[in-house]
Amino acid sequence: MNRKPLSLLAILTLLSLPQISLAQEEVADVVVDSGTTAWMLISTALVLFMVPGLAMFYGGLVRTKNVIGTMMHSFVSMALIGVLWVVCGYSLTFGENILGGFVGWNWDYFMLQGIDDRVVDGVPEYVLAMFQGKFAIITPALISGALAERVYFRGYCLFISLWFLLVYCPLCHWVWASDGWLFNAGANGVIDLAGGLVIHVSAGFSALVGAYYLGKRQGHPKETINPNNLVMTMMGAGFLWVGWFGFNAGSTVQSGLDTARALTMTQVSAASGALTWVVIEALRFKKVTSLGFVSGVLAGLVVITPAAGVVQPIGAIILGAASSVACFYALRMKDKLGYDDSLDCFGIHGIGSGLGVLLLAFFIRPSWLSDAAANTESGTWTALNQFGIQTLGIAATIGLSVVVTLIICFIVGKTVGFRVDPQKEVIGIDQSLHGEHGYGLVHSTD
Repeated sequence: MNRKPLSLLAILTLLSLPQISLAQEEVADVVVDSGTTAWMLISTALVLFMVPGLAMFYGGLVRTKNVIGTMMHSFVSMALIGVLWVVCGYSLTFGENILGGFVGWNWDYFMLQGIDDRVVDGVPEYVLAMFQGKFAIITPALISGALAERVYFRGYCLFISLWFLLVYCPLCHWVWASDGWLFNAGANGVIDLAGGLVIHVSAGFSALVGAYYLGKRQGHPKETINPNNLVMTMMGAGFLWVGWFGFNAGSTVQSGLDTARALTMTQVSAASGALTWVVIEALRFKKVTSLGFVSGVLAGLVVITPAAGVVQPIGAIILGAASSVACFYALRMKDKLGYDDSLDCFGIHGIGSGLGVLLLAFFIRPSWLSDAAANTESGTWTALNQFGIQTLGIAATIGLSVVVTLIICFIVGKTVGFRVDPQKEVIGIDQSLHGEHGYGLVHSTD
């Protein structure tokens, strides 16, 4: 028997042992904070949980003939934006400045190919990338509320793809990337913990542009358009409320004091918003509606999204209440202003979160202002200073969202088509575009 191959193998194995030990030692040097990582994994799941919650919320508000198509607008974002985020979105968002800082790029982030063994602040970068990716998924899905019941599925898919690349990624880079110009504005940058600007204001104002571009649904507002399932809408709102804890508290990227603050302010503001809407309806209409209640919940949630990391409970209560009042009257102005924002994306997300971005400056905890003052040459930093930075942020967000969204609408309309044919709209997008019925029932065209 020839023993030379075996002996050679034994020698190579012995020689490799120090290398194995060294590799293990190198891995040991990369410390993963198991507590923070566990919370970020939970937060990632909670934010993704918001997407079916949004689908239920929106799906219950449209007519029976459009429920599947409306819910598909949320679900398809999970697939389409989910892939685009991995391919190039993470790089465009968190890469180093290119094109004068309009957007970022890092080849290590392309296809996430360079982060396989990377740990950032005790958390595997894969987890951070997936957490941020869920924000990218839900943002364009929010816009679908203004386009409901009257767009081609193919047109919608092209729209959210272009919007993600040309609006979301640049804006996210400006606000959250370490070299983003809004991130570095003023003493401590623009304050936007979880996406008041990046997500809600951008989606809200883009929704307004889309609603104006598409025009009103047939028969609106002369014909009454009733929700098909308010029970589903209420369940969806409940899922959104739960998911929002991951949305806001997860954005602290830690498991500590700031996490507790963000979670608490989220709960307080949502409750304040719901209670305020209930009081408004009770005083004005002598009755309280389920739709009003969930609208108040959302008004409270969107207003605290940028502010949850810096305000205290009294600020959260005031912001939640103020948002409900502002959103209530914004929704009542739709018909007067002549746009059909079907499911009130602009009236809730654009108005409510925009209010939070601005007003948070006057409810910042003193310790935060002291830290900001330490970063200035003068040694002082006031609420008015921060209000100026917040105003700059909201102006930049609205400008980018409105201009680019209008261009995208034009491109989609002239290529694959955006608004469905009148006959398909009357039949309903479930049957005409998907060949399905939401509840397996034969129904009328109402």
